[in-house]
Amino acid sequence: MVQARMEQALQRFLPGSEIAPERLHCAMRYAVLGGGKRVRPLLAFAAGELTGADPARVEVVAAAVEMIHAYSLVHDDMPCMDNDVLRRGKPTCHVEFDEATALLAGDALQPLAFQIIAEHAVADNVGAQIEMVRILAAASGSRGMAGGQAIDLASVGTTLSLPELEFMHIHKTGALIRAAVALGARCGHVPETGQLERLERYANRVGLAFQVIDDVLDCEASTATLGKTAGKDAAQEKPTYVSILGLARARALADELRREAQAAVVPFGEKAARLRELADYIVLRKF
Repeated sequence: MVQARMEQALQRFLPGSEIAPERLHCAMRYAVLGGGKRVRPLLAFAAGELTGADPARVEVVAAAVEMIHAYSLVHDDMPCMDNDVLRRGKPTCHVEFDEATALLAGDALQPLAFQIIAEHAVADNVGAQIEMVRILAAASGSRGMAGGQAIDLASVGTTLSLPELEFMHIHKTGALIRAAVALGARCGHVPETGQLERLERYANRVGLAFQVIDDVLDCEASTATLGKTAGKDAAQEKPTYVSILGLARARALADELRREAQAAVVPFGEKAARLRELADYIVLRKF
């Protein structure tokens, strides 16, 4: 299974907890290992399967994306942002350690993601590998995930239109999901421009669907099921797909996005079977 393979790969790529500074490395490993759905690595492997990628290459870029994701969760949970105490069914990093250590753990995970891509041959030539670094950097920065989080924080207590909410999540949630698909695909035979556009559309639709379902589950599921604090968005007066559309219309939107994602990869035939299955998993999941 991809999840088991990724757990082993992440254990290898992360500094050992016995290496100085031990407390920082313990916090990094705590933030990354032993939890999470690993949706982004799953998408990277599915995209790599489509392009005939070597799984050893894909696990490198998948680990890099997962490290960026984990660092973002550590920082998002801190008191200066969402101030949450539970993540993946255990205390958040700043609760288990302390705020300064959690901040540094996130700070260290981010460059480590780029370090492991630089240290491993994940593409057929240097130019292609540099492009992969650029893709991940852009997805992580102010025009991607970090920018989306800034919009999210600025939107607390306000009412957004549906296009404004979509713009926020195209960046906050969607950017890393698109990067996972793009990097996984580029570990193999790089598709032609039209094929890359189809993969981009798939990832865009899946990324939005992931967030819609997250908003739905925040209302419907329990804290024990989610592994994080349920009802947090409503309590913090954050605009969500549910607050704008209601539960029924939000679920209908997620299903529409799922169908659009699957339609985007139909021309790839059976090579895209895993991508289609993941679209189902993302929309039909219960946690």
